[in-house]
Amino acid sequence: MKRKKVMLITPPYHSGVVESAGTWLNLGFVYIAESLRKAGYDVEIYDAMSYFNDYTDIAKRIETHKPDVVATTAITASINDCIEICRLSKQINPKVITVLGNVHPTFMWEEILNEHHTCVDYIVRGEGEITLPELLNCYFSRGNVSKIKGIAFWDGSRASATLAREYITDLDSIEGAWDLVDWSIYTYRPKPDSVLAIVNSSRGCNQYCSFCSQQLFWSRKWRAKSPEVFVSELEHIHTKYDVNAAMIADETPTYDRQRWERILDLLIERSMDIELFMETRVKDIVRDRDILWKYREAGIVHIYVGVESTSPDTLKRFEKDVSIEESRLAIELINKHDIISETSFVLGMPDETMASINMTVELAKHYNPDMAFFLAIAPWPYANIYKELEPYVATKDYSKYNLIEPVVKPAGMTIDELRDGLNRATRLFYMDKFSRLKNMTSFKRDYLIAVMKLLMEHSYIGSQIKSIHDSMPEEMKRFIRDFAEHFSPIP
Repeated sequence: MKRKKVMLITPPYHSGVVESAGTWLNLGFVYIAESLRKAGYDVEIYDAMSYFNDYTDIAKRIETHKPDVVATTAITASINDCIEICRLSKQINPKVITVLGNVHPTFMWEEILNEHHTCVDYIVRGEGEITLPELLNCYFSRGNVSKIKGIAFWDGSRASATLAREYITDLDSIEGAWDLVDWSIYTYRPKPDSVLAIVNSSRGCNQYCSFCSQQLFWSRKWRAKSPEVFVSELEHIHTKYDVNAAMIADETPTYDRQRWERILDLLIERSMDIELFMETRVKDIVRDRDILWKYREAGIVHIYVGVESTSPDTLKRFEKDVSIEESRLAIELINKHDIISETSFVLGMPDETMASINMTVELAKHYNPDMAFFLAIAPWPYANIYKELEPYVATKDYSKYNLIEPVVKPAGMTIDELRDGLNRATRLFYMDKFSRLKNMTSFKRDYLIAVMKLLMEHSYIGSQIKSIHDSMPEEMKRFIRDFAEHFSPIP
């Protein structure tokens, strides 16, 4: 029997955020691809987003490769693009099987199938490594797909979902199809000649953040790879594919301190020339103050912590189990160890005002992260906070739910006023940051100058950063140029 072909397509969604710093691998497809290969399928990973391909390019790829199955992956902001890929696939070949997965389809399967069942055949709810091969095996053997856990489909008259799939407990057993990755397109722009990977050491989030999707997607459960397996996987892609920069994609890689410290020790012991970037919890940074030197020694150069708000009342509404004092201390500790500190502030709640935005900016300066992003609250329709936000939602166009474009209209502001407030917050923060360049270490100074140049050229906030630079005194411009020569200096 001829082997069936599966094409895994990352949709061509762009918002000006992710692509500002580089091109990023879809890690989920790497593991799903390997599980499909082991099940006997021919698999292709097609990252239309990172290739900056349009629908004409995608159509040509589908027509040329003739897949039997097209599977794509959707967050809320990219769901429209994923639906279009399914529609396009069906136009090219009505017999092709189309599959959607990831966070938005997991929760919004009924809405999707009610509106788009003519082009969407199946939805994988939750993790896909076991579910997708089982689904395809059942379908192609003409079995009863309603017995497959973790899917949703149109049963002829209505949207139907099967029992939930249990989470994978043994993450060490999951292997990645790293050889299917086109490494030539993945790079981290602040690091010249970089080859960028996305990796993870754990899955899950056991926090309660009311605005977030991750704790819902993972049902507040957390599982981890063994330190040895994780570090060996990182070493493999470093040695085999020359990866020299990697983002640890875990929501909370540091949750288990003993395990995390073992990872750090192994990274130090093996001394790989890889720069690592990560996200973690404020509380874990404060907890680890005595071993933060190991973070830096292990190659971690950039840490994001979610501060989210400078208002105690908003933090309570967000169900963030963290205090303002802890957030400030975490950033201070990261800075102390010469690691790039990054955070974000979520603005645009119904009671937001220009005065409250200005107060957030002033406190953001006080926290003193190296990088800060002022984001518009995104009302995920499945998030716990949605009921509070729904009366203020200005549009149901999911493509705008990207944390950049204001979607919630505060009671006392227009959408345009909120947009202006977010832009102004960016200008004020980075003007202050530019003024502190002389006081930074050479590592941070060079890094930030490179990042600022990239933000000007590639980011949605480029015009804001450019306006700051243009309004600087000539003396400061010369100072920046002096330190930016090896980064193609800012003109």
